[in-house]
Amino acid sequence: MSRPTDDELARHRTIDLTTVGRNSGRPSRIEIWWFYIDGSFFITGTPGPRDWYANVLADPNVTIHAAGHDLPATANPVIDVETRSRVFDSELTRWYSSQSQRQRLIDESPMVEIRFDGWPTSA
Repeated sequence: MSRPTDDELARHRTIDLTTVGRNSGRPSRIEIWWFYIDGSFFITGTPGPRDWYANVLADPNVTIHAAGHDLPATANPVIDVETRSRVFDSELTRWYSSQSQRQRLIDESPMVEIRFDGWPTSA
């Protein structure tokens, strides 16, 4: 079975994310939203500690479960302010907060960019 295109994956806002537990070493699977913005997939959320993010910081190897596929990927933390701003300026993420909360989201929210292992990005 071939990998779905980015556009096919982007149609699924809710996905499952499997990380490796930083303490247990066991797979940990959660349902989460992701966003396809300017040709890249991002997972983010509101500020605060998140187990999925702590797990990614310890081991960036993840599995994305979307569109009927289990796709190995790497979750790269996004620390670049320009990219973080672009993600929170997107129409897809504006519902997260009011303009007055925007800077806090940019500064404090967990955020990763998903890169699929062994697959080029596709239109």
